[in-house]
Amino acid sequence: MAIDHDPKIFLTSLFAAAVAAADPYNAIKANLPERPKGRTIVIGAGKASGEMARAFEALWDDPLEGVVVTRRGSQSPCNTIEIIEASHPVPDVTSLVRTCFWASRWPVSGSLRWCRRWPTSH
Repeated sequence: MAIDHDPKIFLTSLFAAAVAAADPYNAIKANLPERPKGRTIVIGAGKASGEMARAFEALWDDPLEGVVVTRRGSQSPCNTIEIIEASHPVPDVTSLVRTCFWASRWPVSGSLRWCRRWPTSH
């Protein structure tokens, strides 16, 4: 990258490079794992997980399924990966109910026991 001595042009080009480097599609494309022998299940959480799931879904040519939890209003539609929108930074009741639903699909030791204990009066 040639350095331009005009500060506005230089800083704008730095910003554009930073945004491109943080693009979920480019990041996922550069780090795609090898195809597994079994099912491909995507599980994620965080503010960027919706966009990362959408990028993974676009780049992955085998069947996959999964769920990611991201902040409410993220607008990251996927075809086979379910996007759960939750409150941020503190989970709300909807977030916990949806988490328990998914825990019942792919049980992890103790996850269902925790979900059964969750108070329903909220």
